[in-house]
Amino acid sequence: MRRFTITPERIRDGRVFFDRDESRHLVRVLRLRPGDTVLATDGAGGEYTVRLETVGDEATGTVLGVGTNERESPIRITLLQAVPKGDKMESIVRASTELGVTRILPVLTARTIVTLDAGRWRDRARRWQRIAKEAAKQCGRAVVPPVEAPQPLVDALDSVEKADLLLCSYEGAAAGAAGSHICVLVGPEGGLAWEEVGELRRRGWTVVGMGPRILRTETAGPAIIAVLQARFGDLGAVR
Repeated sequence: MRRFTITPERIRDGRVFFDRDESRHLVRVLRLRPGDTVLATDGAGGEYTVRLETVGDEATGTVLGVGTNERESPIRITLLQAVPKGDKMESIVRASTELGVTRILPVLTARTIVTLDAGRWRDRARRWQRIAKEAAKQCGRAVVPPVEAPQPLVDALDSVEKADLLLCSYEGAAAGAAGSHICVLVGPEGGLAWEEVGELRRRGWTVVGMGPRILRTETAGPAIIAVLQARFGDLGAVR
């Protein structure tokens, strides 16, 4: 069944009101018609079977049933990713979403190469959020992880220090253990500054490595998430 992602406020009184982007895809790409049945997820875990009523610029439908989506991992992973140059962040957001990440916090570190004003960072964040939405829909998730606007590393650290385990990927360090709510920090192309690593250790972060090979910044985050999901989550679980 075709799957679409909407926001919770677009479900009202047993009806669904699709936004313009989803309506355009519904009509122009899939060529669906009134009476067709689709799945709509609200990005927060709700999944609805919907019979289309009208199609057009903003399609509508009637909720036929509410189901449960069992594609969320038993562990919550927050990825703090230093913003890389180019479009690498898009690949990181897409892969991390497919691997079940719960939240993505782009951060600005001492060696972050990209510099933009606040307005352009917000534009980037909106684009990354759209990519997370598309990735969630593609992989069958009913939850779209929030992708926040980039912020200085220290500010991001203040918002996540209540996690069970705080892991910082740093070349040359040893591997670590995990908990049920995990935060993972990945530095930029040039790595984290030594002063930043010292501050992380002071705050209780565990500095870990990913083996003898140095991973690119766009590889490290998804690789760590995959390892954590395989060891403590649901990656590879039989359904």
